[in-house]
Amino acid sequence: MERLTFTSRLTRIRDEILKLTNTLDAMQVTDTQTYGQNYEELSLDAALRAEKIACTLRNLIYAANLIPKPILMEKTAEVHGIAIRHTEILMEIVLPGLMPKRTKRVNTTFLTDPLYVALENYVLKNSVPRFRNCVVCFTHVFDESLSPKRVRDYDNLECKQLLDTVAAFLMTDDSGLFCDAYHTTEFGKKDCTILTIMKTDYFPVWLETKKERTESISDF
Repeated sequence: MERLTFTSRLTRIRDEILKLTNTLDAMQVTDTQTYGQNYEELSLDAALRAEKIACTLRNLIYAANLIPKPILMEKTAEVHGIAIRHTEILMEIVLPGLMPKRTKRVNTTFLTDPLYVALENYVLKNSVPRFRNCVVCFTHVFDESLSPKRVRDYDNLECKQLLDTVAAFLMTDDSGLFCDAYHTTEFGKKDCTILTIMKTDYFPVWLETKKERTESISDF
């Protein structure tokens, strides 16, 4: 890549960072009680702009051949804190933060790219189950120190691209013919999303175990 092109793209990224800083400054002085709608719009703008910055910077690094994509995505997965574990009957994937709202502006590449590489590496190093008939459980964990009003409707969450990424490695197909989907909400020490894939006949056992070890939203 020519130096002039590289510098021009860096300048555009810096401009986006300045806009992000301005949005964060606005969030800091906005009264969330009085102007809740404004705060929500500002926070969405900040989150999407941050994702755009990260993805644009990644693409610049790829285009300039600075770092191979698999290496960068492996490091990104570590930074995100993506964790994967498995047993003979289930797979569990812990993802940072909550799933975004389903809107035309949402681009989940920010998360699905490093998740893809993390799964690819995990499958190469481990003998993992591949599920034909299964239940896919999304556990949405909300920071218990923040307001319960943050809890969202499940049908407003963008989970499809995430499931598509996981299905490529762990499932025969993610259609309704082969899998059922289940959503649940918990409160914990920090926001995160836990995706659990299990054999269909194990789901009642998992659900009962979960009820015994977690505090449900109905207790708040």
